[in-house]
Amino acid sequence: MGGYARVVISPAEAIEAIDERYGRHPGHRALHAKGTLYRARFTATPAASGLTRAAHLQGEPVPATVRFSNGAGDPRVPDYAPDVRGLAVAFHLADGSRADISAQTAPRFPFGDVDEFIAFVRASKLDRWAALRLPLFLARHPRALGGLRANLAALRPPASFASRRYYAFHAFRWLDGGGGERFVRYAWNPTVELADLSSKEAKARGRDYLREELDRRLGRGPVEFELEVQIAGDGDDPDDPSAVWPAERERVVVGKLEVIAPTAEGEELVFDPTRVVDGIELSDDPVLRFRPRAYALSHERRT
Repeated sequence: MGGYARVVISPAEAIEAIDERYGRHPGHRALHAKGTLYRARFTATPAASGLTRAAHLQGEPVPATVRFSNGAGDPRVPDYAPDVRGLAVAFHLADGSRADISAQTAPRFPFGDVDEFIAFVRASKLDRWAALRLPLFLARHPRALGGLRANLAALRPPASFASRRYYAFHAFRWLDGGGGERFVRYAWNPTVELADLSSKEAKARGRDYLREELDRRLGRGPVEFELEVQIAGDGDDPDDPSAVWPAERERVVVGKLEVIAPTAEGEELVFDPTRVVDGIELSDDPVLRFRPRAYALSHERRT
């Protein structure tokens, strides 16, 4: 539906391109290499069960594992460096199954397929040729420009992991108990309001200031986020991750996430957005469908 070409790059080629961009760092994720795990709890709102029969969205509290991260593939990157930030959540259901959501602070995914994304990764390598490669990339992929511009603000240093909105740009089909269905996109809304920092302010706080700030904050009590879904309307494309759905589409708060404390457990977890349960189905988004194969290879290499 998105009008993009079939993905032809392999997971191995994609990871190799990421390694060339950020360097090889054995034992770490290919992207979002620097991150910290936290124990959490999720509780759905009453509105959620009317939209999906998924077990973790029926209202009973569900334990969760959360990972906050920087987006780059280099685990040594300082927190004050320009970057997107990630929030990945694994919901642990009572029957032993899991459902995952992967989100980041960039509001748009500018690319309609994996090939285009990896072409951008290669073009953004910081060397003496970067000034030539990026304009060439944009000339060949002009549709990506709007999304890249929209994401610039997300690169600013946040005051806290707790104060940013996180967007999951893939669409999923939600099925309710009465046979109804709708496509939705997820976003995590913060309940903490803090202005972003200047580069100078962020650098003065140190290389690991985001983790240190969050740990201090959690010492005073849980950090909360609201899970919001935007519901697709007529003409909205669920299969193109770069498609912009109109702002006036219905939005519903379907749950509350409480981040409780750091945890040493779960580093082996793969936060895979295609890991869903009954009541949630994947769209035909080619980027979404590609991710588990790349994640499996990345996990194999780091473990």
